[in-house]
Amino acid sequence: MASKRTLRSATRLSDISVPDLTGNITTPASPSGHVRTSDATKSSKVARKPSQDKAADLSTTPPKKKVKREHRARTPTKQTISLASFDRPAGPHSTNAPLSTPHGSRLVTYTQEVLDSSPSKTGIPRPTTSTSRLLDQACAHLIQADSRLQPIIKKHPCKLFSAEGLAEVIDPFQSLCSSIMAQQVSGAAASSIKNKFIGLFRDDADDGVSREKSRFPPPNNVAASEVAFLRKAGLSTRKAEYIKGLAEKFVNKELTAAMLINASDEEMIERLTAVRGLGLWSVQMFACFALKRTDIFSTGDLGVQRGMAAFMGRNVQKLKANKGGKWKYMSESEMLLHSAKFAPYRSLFMWYMWRVEDVDVAAVENS
Repeated sequence: MASKRTLRSATRLSDISVPDLTGNITTPASPSGHVRTSDATKSSKVARKPSQDKAADLSTTPPKKKVKREHRARTPTKQTISLASFDRPAGPHSTNAPLSTPHGSRLVTYTQEVLDSSPSKTGIPRPTTSTSRLLDQACAHLIQADSRLQPIIKKHPCKLFSAEGLAEVIDPFQSLCSSIMAQQVSGAAASSIKNKFIGLFRDDADDGVSREKSRFPPPNNVAASEVAFLRKAGLSTRKAEYIKGLAEKFVNKELTAAMLINASDEEMIERLTAVRGLGLWSVQMFACFALKRTDIFSTGDLGVQRGMAAFMGRNVQKLKANKGGKWKYMSESEMLLHSAKFAPYRSLFMWYMWRVEDVDVAAVENS
């Protein structure tokens, strides 16, 4: 475990030494997106310095006319930004995504204060990796637990838990609202409702800004709106009530980004499922796709059931024809038993089980 002295001496979160899965202390390698000054650039800078001989001739040689050149600033790519600017400590039972607040600030789990404090004081477990290394460590763990996963992992790169995916800033209120909007409708319908919902809160619908690019309304604006007004986005009365109620909980601080950062997996699920309109499946998808928690496993998801059954060699088509009810592919106890060895990376195991049966999870990822 890294000492407090080591942690305090770090000038950036990406410089902090974190233990790997074997318990050894390692320091994350420099991100590949880091921009370095090339030798050619350095030599050109040296070449631009006037020599002593040239300096001596300035009195006799007329100065050359300076040509004004335009220098275009280099814009970092998305990958450069995510890898170089957002590499930070991460852990399997923590919120690994940066979260935004209604006031525009951003929160991460492992601040310097948390790293300098004991887990017994903060309630947050020590980081076991960094965001640039999490996916590799998780995949290595899955393959070690069951080598049959290796070709699946190789065929389907998981962007969700990559360094780029973990750098995505999440607005928890927007994500939970989107989850409610997407319930029992197609992905296209959910996207249309969301865009109309955003459009309701624009000050000027003709200002030339695309509604799709507009900012999602903050909780206080939604909480102050009537249900009838929210229904104009194409929401049912019940969904409009759910979203208004959710906004009120964010306004009165029952739900906050800080709570979602600090809560354990169990506490987070308990707090969110207590909100009207958020069932267990919706909360589990939010924890996996938005918060980027790595040990979430939804036994009630039919796609996960079907993928696990196929992965274990069962005849999925035959099982589909049977009247097995909710657990026609696999029982809940079987799913929990066979997935246990993949902890604490069952979120990734779940993601790969969707890939086994080509389950489309784009609507959930986008929400």
